[in-house]
Amino acid sequence: MKNFSLVLLLAAVVLSFSSVFVVPEGQKAIVMLFSKVQKDDSGEAIVYNPGLQFKVPFFSQVRRIDARIQTLDGAPDRFVTSEKKDLIVDSFVKWRVSDFSAFYLRARGDKQYAEALLKQKVNNGLRTNFGSRTIREIVSGERSELMEEALVQASESAQELGIEVLDVRVKQINLPSEVSDSIYKRMRAERKAVANEHRSEGNEKAETIRAEVDRRVTVMLADAERNARAVRGAGDAKAAAIYADAYNKDAEFFSFVRSLEAYKKTFKDKQDVMVLSPDSDFFRYMKGAAAQ
Repeated sequence: MKNFSLVLLLAAVVLSFSSVFVVPEGQKAIVMLFSKVQKDDSGEAIVYNPGLQFKVPFFSQVRRIDARIQTLDGAPDRFVTSEKKDLIVDSFVKWRVSDFSAFYLRARGDKQYAEALLKQKVNNGLRTNFGSRTIREIVSGERSELMEEALVQASESAQELGIEVLDVRVKQINLPSEVSDSIYKRMRAERKAVANEHRSEGNEKAETIRAEVDRRVTVMLADAERNARAVRGAGDAKAAAIYADAYNKDAEFFSFVRSLEAYKKTFKDKQDVMVLSPDSDFFRYMKGAAAQ
């Protein structure tokens, strides 16, 4: 009898543990009974909120699903505009599970698998919106409208997965690397052409300035040479007047002094040789008192 009571107690403990499960905070759960989602009388799946919950023991399986808002932020994708131009678009999606039964059945309750399906649907909406606009329209002012339309399309297509799309945002829009390199090369070529134009204009102005400076220098040198000649002419005239005045005062003495200066300059170098007649007038002051 005692052993039977112990068995009953042990069975009750096992039964109680298999009938109770805990749903953590931030998650919700559904119960699978004989591999089917447990539903209420109206046919809606029973969703268990966080806390201590009860289920049919042994034959039920609990599937816990994250009920918090999730962020899908994958790698950038390539889209084509209405101009047949490629764009690299980096976007993210905010979503959460709204229908846990559909999420489990369609997405197998797997977050990664659900995000892969959701990304395809969001990209389809973005591809449609980018394909109907030009690059100028996308960049200039229709970016917000594009994201709103993509949100509506993604929300409609994601309902079958049991997912509610809360927001679709485009973070960054870039050109493909090969297109960017081509654009940068063209920009550099344009800037180089502008720089060369500025340099040529600068060289032209420099040549004009140098020519003007050279002209002014030439004029200044000519004026200085003319003034110098005028001064020298005035000096020579004054010297000639002084010489003439001195000559008129004592012509013989003036002639004698000039002859001495001529002797000094002539016989300055002992190696000089002069062939003159002794009766030359050059030696008249060297012939003694008779010459005087």
